[in-house]
Amino acid sequence: MSVNENNESILKEIELKYESLNLKTETQLEGLLSSKPITYWDYLNTDALLNLQIQRTIYPDEMVFIMYHQVNELIFKMILWEMSQISYSKNITTQFFTERLMRISRYFDMLTTSFTIMEDGMEVEQYMKFRNTLTPASGFQSAQYRLIEFSCTDVINLIDSRYRASFDKNASFETAFEHLYWQAAGKDYRTGKKSYLLEEFEKKYKGVFLRHMEEYNSINIWQKFKQLPESDQKNTELVEAMRHFDYTVNITWVMQHLNVAIKYIDQSGMGDGEATGGSDWKKYMHPKYQRRIFFPELWSADEIANWGVEK
Repeated sequence: MSVNENNESILKEIELKYESLNLKTETQLEGLLSSKPITYWDYLNTDALLNLQIQRTIYPDEMVFIMYHQVNELIFKMILWEMSQISYSKNITTQFFTERLMRISRYFDMLTTSFTIMEDGMEVEQYMKFRNTLTPASGFQSAQYRLIEFSCTDVINLIDSRYRASFDKNASFETAFEHLYWQAAGKDYRTGKKSYLLEEFEKKYKGVFLRHMEEYNSINIWQKFKQLPESDQKNTELVEAMRHFDYTVNITWVMQHLNVAIKYIDQSGMGDGEATGGSDWKKYMHPKYQRRIFFPELWSADEIANWGVEK
């Protein structure tokens, strides 16, 4: 095909595209004459992105802390993007399902290994000083991570372990919300009163969470798996991808996060050993207490009983 023929073919495709949208091709092409070529910085909005880091203190390592957590939130957004492709895919194949799950697992692998940036990349003395200006803010308040959990599994698997066995699976989303495992981290265990941390979190995001819980009730990753033909549910690569993802998120990543928190909060000999948000962070974070498992049917009784227990 000659250059002219190729150009004509492309123009024909452009015409067909705009005809299908009921738009005039000439108008769109004239618009192109006036448009500027795209640049890297405009495409990625780098100027805006690089001006979102605002320190609250004079300590240089606070900038590391801010940027690290902002990168985490970007990765969470990537994870939610991949999850939505699984949830809203029609006639999903095991190959597509497996590939997307492994993408998500790689994102969490990156999050896990990146904790060395926090663990070895900040001076303990600096962290223990600037963290006091963060109170009562906490990583607990990452709304995107909560959305990830709702996108993964049935709500019953996110209920506080103390109530999970007897909890009514047909209870309203509002009732379920009040019994989610992370609610315990934001309540006074003696009085049941919600902390300021939890109250503010709910004011900002409770409506979003309830809508997401309802939206993904029948299309979360576990439900999409159960909707596959029975033969596909036995696909070894897909099952392994499901298990790998579950273990990566709920043990590997969580334990690395916990170990970094222990280094700074518990073993540094500085501060009072409490989280900035005031939560009972060790029991809230350690997988052996809550046994957060997205796909319990894919694990043996022994594996569940020893979930998060160091071997």
